[in-house]
Amino acid sequence: MSIKPDGTVNRPEENIHLLQLHDSPVMRWLYLSIGMTALFMGILGIFLPVLPTTPFILLAAGCFARSSERFHSYLLNHRIAGPIIREWCEYRSVARHVKRWAYLVMALSFGSSILIVSSWWLKGMLALLAMILFTFIWRLPVRDQSR
Repeated sequence: MSIKPDGTVNRPEENIHLLQLHDSPVMRWLYLSIGMTALFMGILGIFLPVLPTTPFILLAAGCFARSSERFHSYLLNHRIAGPIIREWCEYRSVARHVKRWAYLVMALSFGSSILIVSSWWLKGMLALLAMILFTFIWRLPVRDQSR
């Protein structure tokens, strides 16, 4: 599977057109700005325990699909983010190994944060946030890979 410069996914069984540049230069600039901000927030989310990564990367991919062929192609061809974005765009699902990785990183980051903070109400808030995020990730559909 490869991504053509026009944003089409090149597969023998199907072609999916993801890139749809907006006609207005002002709107393209706005989408590009939002996409860059979302990408920056997603990168920060790798290192900050409470900030999610995947939703921001997906938002950046959507914004780049409306604003910049170059950045859109870069994200779709990225070795880590590309398969996750394509899975979500094509099937509205997340691979099982991605969910497992998310659970592991979430447990490590929230667990260490809960151990570090001293206030009980902060520990409770972090635990509540972890449960909400766990539920959100648990509800994401997983596609059967044999299809």
